Amino acid sequence: MNVDANLVRRVSFAVVAIPLALGLIWYGGYPLAIVLGLVGALGARELFELAGRGNVRPLRPLGIASAALLPPLVYGAGATPESRTLAWQAAPYGGAVWVILLLTWVLAVRRPADRPLSAAGVTLLAVAYTGALPAFLLAIRHSQYGPKSWPGAWLVFFPLVVTWVCDTAAMFGGRVFAGPKLAPEVSPGKTRSGSLAGVAGGLLVAPLFAAVVFSRVGPVIPLGQLLVIAGVLSIVGQVGDLVESLFKREAGVKDSSSLIPGHGGVLDRFDSLYFVVPTAAALYRGFGVI
Repeated sequence: MNVDANLVRRVSFAVVAIPLALGLIWYGGYPLAIVLGLVGALGARELFELAGRGNVRPLRPLGIASAALLPPLVYGAGATPESRTLAWQAAPYGGAVWVILLLTWVLAVRRPADRPLSAAGVTLLAVAYTGALPAFLLAIRHSQYGPKSWPGAWLVFFPLVVTWVCDTAAMFGGRVFAGPKLAPEVSPGKTRSGSLAGVAGGLLVAPLFAAVVFSRVGPVIPLGQLLVIAGVLSIVGQVGDLVESLFKREAGVKDSSSLIPGHGGVLDRFDSLYFVVPTAAALYRGFGVI
């Protein structure tokens, strides 16, 4: 009964959230980058809460602010040919300055007994995990298409839909077929049969998008390439899910927070996508789509 009630909350949230997300991705530009930054800040905050349960005290102001600012900076850096050239030259130095700032801050505010190495490591991880990885969505959206573009929007939505279908198929497949656990120490509810069902569900998205979406609005991507992308993303997304479950298992919590009804927190909702989005960007680039 609780599972069914949770499913109703998930569906109700999705009915509202998915059209808003599609509209935002269609518009693109700085609004999309700013929302990604907000999500990054919330995700970093949740990760810091998990670390705090293990008596690790990351540098919250630096980590949250950096995760929030990274997506807008990435979009601004790629907005024009001139800014791309400047960013390519300046990014290594900016990254080095940020790491020096992080370590200097740790030196100033953490004693040896305060686990400074863990504090610096978790702060760096939060920025990379919740800020940098989702920013690859901007590369998918804007490498070939400007703001207010349906081809650009659907290019982003394809890996998102693959992930959502994979998650749903894995959940129902696990209930129906049960069997051996996939990673019992990390996520006791997941089964190998559910994982295979998730991959099968993700693969089904490829011909659907090829026939219904990409054939009408573009871009033109061969079905074979879409199947490869969907298959890889279905596997990678499940790995991302398990990684976040591992973090929660260490912290001793079920959800990263209670921010989103029926979904837990930002980390719970985007756990798979943290892995899926940069992988999709790499596959698109490899196939010459972006």
